[in-house]
Amino acid sequence: MYNLEGKTVFVTGAGGEHGIGRGIALRLAEDGADIVLTDLVERPYPDADWEGLPALRAEIESMGRRALALTCDVTDSVSVEGAMQSAVEEFGRIDILVNNAAARGGRDRVPVVDLDENEWDRVMSVNLKGTFVCSRAAACHMVDRGGGGRIISVSSVLGLRGIARFAAYCSSKFGIVGLTQALAQELAEFGVTVNAICPSLTPTERVGHMTNLFTNPSLQVKEATDALLSGAAGSTPIGRLAQTDDLAHAVSFLASDGAAFLTGLSIPVTGGSFMR
Repeated sequence: MYNLEGKTVFVTGAGGEHGIGRGIALRLAEDGADIVLTDLVERPYPDADWEGLPALRAEIESMGRRALALTCDVTDSVSVEGAMQSAVEEFGRIDILVNNAAARGGRDRVPVVDLDENEWDRVMSVNLKGTFVCSRAAACHMVDRGGGGRIISVSSVLGLRGIARFAAYCSSKFGIVGLTQALAQELAEFGVTVNAICPSLTPTERVGHMTNLFTNPSLQVKEATDALLSGAAGSTPIGRLAQTDDLAHAVSFLASDGAAFLTGLSIPVTGGSFMR
């Protein structure tokens, strides 16, 4: 564990029960941070039993940490700035931003020749513009309060290599890598580090949505999802898929004092399925 006592973390896309955002929020709370939880709505998956942001807030408070749950549209600068102002009013400052919010897979997962412009815009707006809008707001706050801080974004292994039918997604995640490098250079003089993690396939609620788009219609979504996850695990040298805990550990390190000299990095968290 790392010591984040006295730090306030702002996490986007934290409403899913099995999501990366929840895993990161819980780990950073375990490290001692107070957590601001945000998502577009309180319950991103209303068909599930999980109550979303209020449930996660209660979970973090049961650990003895303070938590604030806010709805926030990362594509809207007014919404983001309002949420961050609420966070500052509650906790006094934001020390760490975790850009985790991402668009769900949908009709964008098609060949480029069939890709609708509106779908391209939807994915880019959430994944790349959202990361920009949140990073800009957090950077302004960090600089104005005297410097120091961490900005950590969740890109993807597909931000490091492109694959067919994922052009919009890959482009948005490649964009996060470029934004990370540019912002790292701009904020270094203020003591703010900027890094990204690039996970491989991770079992979350989103995987079921994705497999439903590509598999044989005669298969049940669970069967298709299990087949996809099994195949991905088999092609990973470590022999298993990434779990949300694996990603949370990486974010925890990047948020810690031990990573003070690391900036501009986009770190593959892939179990060896991608190396560079």
